Amino acid sequence: MVQALIRTKTVAKKDYDVVFTLQFLAGTIIYSIFYSLSPWFSQWYNNDIYTNLIRVSAISFIYRPLVNLPSSMLQREMRFQLKIFIDFTSLLVSVISSIVLAKKGHGVWSLVWGGIIGSLTNIILLFITTKWSPKLCFDFKYGKHLAHYGMLKALGDIVLYLRNQASIFILSRTLGPASVGLYNKGESLATMPHTFFLGSVQPVVFRVLSIEQDNHDRCQYIYFKSITLLALYATPIYIGLLWLSEPVIKVLYGDRWIEAATPLMILTYAWPFWMISTLSSCVLAARNWLQRDLFVLISSLIIMCLSIIIALPYGLSGIAFAVLFTTAYTAIHEFFLATSSINAKRINLLITLIPIILLNAILVLVLFLSNKFILKEFQINDILYITLMSLIGGICYFLCFLFLPSKSLKIEQQRWKNKLGFFFNCCQVP
Repeated sequence: MVQALIRTKTVAKKDYDVVFTLQFLAGTIIYSIFYSLSPWFSQWYNNDIYTNLIRVSAISFIYRPLVNLPSSMLQREMRFQLKIFIDFTSLLVSVISSIVLAKKGHGVWSLVWGGIIGSLTNIILLFITTKWSPKLCFDFKYGKHLAHYGMLKALGDIVLYLRNQASIFILSRTLGPASVGLYNKGESLATMPHTFFLGSVQPVVFRVLSIEQDNHDRCQYIYFKSITLLALYATPIYIGLLWLSEPVIKVLYGDRWIEAATPLMILTYAWPFWMISTLSSCVLAARNWLQRDLFVLISSLIIMCLSIIIALPYGLSGIAFAVLFTTAYTAIHEFFLATSSINAKRINLLITLIPIILLNAILVLVLFLSNKFILKEFQINDILYITLMSLIGGICYFLCFLFLPSKSLKIEQQRWKNKLGFFFNCCQVP
């Protein structure tokens, strides 16, 4: 429902009051369920601490609306820098509190109370900046459209969560915990850049698309421009992960985890599909096509489970290919829906990505040639090899980006040239 508030064209104080009331009631019900079931969890884990631990931790469901609502105000107003500052400050307070409590010997409670202290800090800072005051409003008919949108969004998130956990669940029941650990290491590294880039861009793109939801031309521009910029900055990182997967795994986790390089290598190919799927979902959410998106997500969950079961005999590589296949299906289906919703020409995607494909083809060639001429002494040392190849590839990619003629990248190229020009001017000695 918070996403519904961010999306809607006009919003009144009563909208926030209705959503706050519904979220507060839902949070209270959820807390009551956890409070009642906490002794059962203690029995299940054969540890009495879980009763009080769950009861205290679950309080977050009650005060969560006090974070959600003012945060949505900042997102609606495009005040993302302020939101990041508040989130970072709250995180810092939470971490420091947990460390202090842990040093005083409070054990696991230091994490629980540290999280609560961080949340309270977040609430106070949000209240100060937004000047929002919570108020109960039980006119639920007024917020019916918000509730409908929120329900579809929540169902989509649940299905997406189940789909993302399907591989781990099936692996744990078939190939055992060792395979789960190996696969998790590879998958976490593969999704890290995706989480960073798309997690940062998604709220901004969704809000801008929501503002321009009835302007198809503007939506097309925002959609394809977002794809261009994300592909420009994140694709070389995935090329690097693909090329350096084995030495990266050995440096980060040690030789015993080397098998995790296989799923990492395969899942790097999922990057363009993750990107297209996420941005297409933003378009569908802004255009209120959530029912169609939900059908895609449910289909992808079924395909994911079936693909993994079929791929089990092929081990970790088979699982990774099953995930890649499902990701590709989801991205293609959502792309077709998104372009239909804003009347966009699908050929524009290829036109948009041609300069990015060319840049990364040059990067692959440079890495290949560098690997041929690098001394064996450097190749044996994993840290040195990763550093050297990253520097060569990064410098080459950046120079090609700056000087390769491209109409779609011209504005971004000029922006970086202006920054570099300012930097060199500042460095000049009078």
